[in-house]
Amino acid sequence: MNRFVLAASALSAAVGLALVVAPASGADTSKKADLEKCYGINASGKNDCAAGAHSCAGQATAARDPKSYVLVPKGDCAKIAGGTTSAM
Repeated sequence: MNRFVLAASALSAAVGLALVVAPASGADTSKKADLEKCYGINASGKNDCAAGAHSCAGQATAARDPKSYVLVPKGDCAKIAGGTTSAM
């Protein structure tokens, strides 16, 4: 009887853990879907990535680099002076 209780507890814990983890990963992708790349608005060393200028995040050597982007909520890039959704 102890084995049955132990197996049932382990199974229910595994199912509960799977249910808790699955929605969290789905919510993360929906947040990323609400973002867009905004080029030319970064501060020096404060970029999310780039279009060929350097490897990636945090490596911009100049502020407002037209090839480096920062992720912003969709629609906000057009509101920022100097911001564009495509690399220059």
